[in-house]
Amino acid sequence: MAPDLNLLRTFLAVYRSGSFTAAAGLLGLSQPTVTTQIRSLERRTGRELFERLPRGAAPTSVAHDLASRVAAPLDALAAATGQDSAPDEPAAPVHLAGPAELLCTRVLPALAPLAAEGVRLRITPGLTEPLLDELRAGRHDLVIATFRPRGRALTAVPLTDEEFVLVAAPVWADLLGDRVAAEGPAALHAVPLVAYAEDVPMARRYWRHVFGSRLSRPAAVTVPDLRGVLAAVAAGAGFTVLPRYLCAAELASGSLVALHRPDDPPINTAYLVQRPGRPAAPGVTRVRNLLIEAGRSW
Repeated sequence: MAPDLNLLRTFLAVYRSGSFTAAAGLLGLSQPTVTTQIRSLERRTGRELFERLPRGAAPTSVAHDLASRVAAPLDALAAATGQDSAPDEPAAPVHLAGPAELLCTRVLPALAPLAAEGVRLRITPGLTEPLLDELRAGRHDLVIATFRPRGRALTAVPLTDEEFVLVAAPVWADLLGDRVAAEGPAALHAVPLVAYAEDVPMARRYWRHVFGSRLSRPAAVTVPDLRGVLAAVAAGAGFTVLPRYLCAAELASGSLVALHRPDDPPINTAYLVQRPGRPAAPGVTRVRNLLIEAGRSW
C-alpha cells in the first residue's frame, strides 16, 4: 500500500529539519504524532528512515533516496494548493542569522537597499553551531556560518574569506618593534592578550598556522564581541587577533598596528547556509543572491 501524503509531508519535514521536535513545530503537530507517523511510514516501507540521536535524527540512505523522489512533487503540490502565503498577505520576513560583527559591518549595509524594495528582514546574531541547529529547526531562512556544516541536511556556499591579523595599539607596537618577526611569539610574553572567549580560538589558530606552535597562555581580558575586543586593544589593553575586515579602518588610521606580516596569514571562510528542498521564497532568494554578490568584494 502506498503511504498517504500526510506521512510523506511529515517525513520530509523531519528530513529537512533534522529533528522530530523541529518537524512538529514546522507542521503544527505534537512530537508524539510526528513519531507515530514516521514509525507508520517505516512499517509501510519496511525500512528504517532515521537513526534516532541524542540531538535530532540522522537520515539513513533509504531516507535520502526517498527524499530525492518525493521532495519536488510535494513542494509543487504545496505551491499548487496555495499552502504558501495568500496573494493579499504581505511577504513573510526573511530570517537571517550570523556572527554579530559580520552582520553589523558587512551584511546589513549590503542589504539596506532591500528595505525600500519591500523585503522585510529579521536579523539574529549568534554563534554558528546553535544558529545551525535553529536553521535545521526552521527558525531561520539563511545562516552565515564560520565553518562549513557537515551532512546533507544543510547546503552551504562560500561567502567570503577573512584574513586574521595580529594587532596592538601603537604604544605596544613601538615597544615591540620588529621583535615578533625576529623572535616569534616569545616577544609577546609581557603583553596582555585580549580575546573573544576563554579558549582564545582566533589567537590559537594564528599561533598554529603562523608560528607552528601551541598557544597556552590565558587571556587577560575576554569580551564576547569582537567589536569590544577591538575597542579594548585600540585603547591599549594588549594585543589580539582580529579579522582584517573588522579592523581595516583602524589599521589605515594608525590606531592599530599589525605586529606581524606573515607571507601566508591564516584565512577563514564564511559560508551562506540554508536548508535544501522546497524552492525558497522570493525574498530569501533576493537576500541570498545579493549577499553572494556583495561577498565577492568583501
